[in-house]
Amino acid sequence: MSKKKKESTPGMPASSAGLIRFFQDEAYGIKIRPELVMAGAIALILSVVLAHLIL
Repeated sequence: MSKKKKESTPGMPASSAGLIRFFQDEAYGIKIRPELVMAGAIALILSVVLAHLIL
């Protein structure tokens, strides 16, 4: 019969992926698409640069 190899290290810890998914499903508030956030950030940056050039 073959001998079973003992593990010298404990198993991997449990991940928190289930908790993250749970809280994402229950999130309340305004939902904004990432494209709109990026467009707003770029528009803000351009307006600040233009304001510095004009004033």
